[in-house]
Amino acid sequence: MKKNNFKIVKINKNRSLFNYEKKILINELTLELKLGYYDFEKEKPQKVKFSLEIDYQDKKPTNDKDIKSIVNYGTVVKLITKLVNKKHYNFLETLAEAVFDELFKDKRIEKIMLKIEKLEILKECSSVGIQITKKRSNEKF
Repeated sequence: MKKNNFKIVKINKNRSLFNYEKKILINELTLELKLGYYDFEKEKPQKVKFSLEIDYQDKKPTNDKDIKSIVNYGTVVKLITKLVNKKHYNFLETLAEAVFDELFKDKRIEKIMLKIEKLEILKECSSVGIQITKKRSNEKF
């Protein structure tokens, strides 16, 4: 009879054997804000819709008793709301960069897909907007 070549391995629970790739989704966050280049856009707020996919990495599972162990979607919504109330942005692209700058302060975040749509600007369209994906570079300069 052949002998088994299997070894018994004990897992050290203090060591991380896994990396988690997590994603939070925020769909159709609709806010009223002053946004736009043209004078008529600066006069009154317009409806703008945000959708995000935020990819982040973690070396440990989520701690069910510690909200800091996750990227909190409620915090993301508050950050975006605060940003749009802070100042007027002429372009969707500059607003997107402000959102990226704020969210990438969390070092766990690796990639963000951000879609921003103006809902009431062209009567021929239900919305117009942009979609930008920005990924953290691991290169050192």
